Amino acid sequence: MPLEAWGDALIDGLIALLMALVNLLPDTLAAPFEYRFMQRALLTSILVGAICGMLSCYVVLKRWSLLGDAISHAVLPGVAIAYLLGWPFFVGAFLTGALTSLGIGAIERHTRIKSDAAMGLMFTGAFALGIVIISKIATSTHLLHILFGNVLGVQQSALMLTLVAGIIALLCVWLAYRPLLLYAFDPQQAQALGFNTGMIHYGLILLLTLTIVASLETVGIILVVAMLITPGATAHLLTDRFPVMMAISVTVGVVSAVVGLWLSVALDVASGGTIVLVATGLFFLTLVAAPRHGLVVRQLRRL
Repeated sequence: MPLEAWGDALIDGLIALLMALVNLLPDTLAAPFEYRFMQRALLTSILVGAICGMLSCYVVLKRWSLLGDAISHAVLPGVAIAYLLGWPFFVGAFLTGALTSLGIGAIERHTRIKSDAAMGLMFTGAFALGIVIISKIATSTHLLHILFGNVLGVQQSALMLTLVAGIIALLCVWLAYRPLLLYAFDPQQAQALGFNTGMIHYGLILLLTLTIVASLETVGIILVVAMLITPGATAHLLTDRFPVMMAISVTVGVVSAVVGLWLSVALDVASGGTIVLVATGLFFLTLVAAPRHGLVVRQLRRL
């Protein structure tokens, strides 16, 4: 059986399993998902929510929020070039995102320039290049989906890309769990124990780039940054244990994606923005009511 047929069969199986769960819901909630495009959108949203939620923990702990923003903007020229050459968006986006992120790492590690300045220099330059290229394209309507996301129109190929990216991210985190954990909390100790912190550093950046590129058609370049920050920040307020933090972050990412997708259909509003607003709402709810680090508990302790 050809590889493409295997991929289609896998996606069909996952959608069938997902619909078995959806059909357990009340008809009012399950009705929008009877259409094939909604089923693809639901599976894609769940995958993106889970991947971003998992990597969000490392982004928050390493204080790499600006790096996520930098990579997400840096893929724009790659998307524009791929559009001009007729290539898949993934190829151009990943190449420029990887080059920019590796450039940021090289400047940070080998010059006197600090990380925030390196990120600012690289991502503004790359984003400006993307704008210049787009300005030369006669029609940029389709590129707006890359900026703002269009999960309701996601195609089978984009869904397959997201699934492959999710599997790669999961395998990398699983196989390198201990080195990544040590590097997130104490890079010096990780280096003292013999781990190659340079390889871990660049590997994690490339993994973030892959995740951002895979999320382009769901929440878009601009909003994927929020999905890489908000779930991890929410989980960080609820626990001090990393495995629990990762589980909560993935849950927040998935719940935000599912609820946001349903609300976007019910209210007829942009899907990407709605997904992020749900995640932001969960963060502020946690900020106020978290058992140990919430504002209410802190205020009560002062009384």
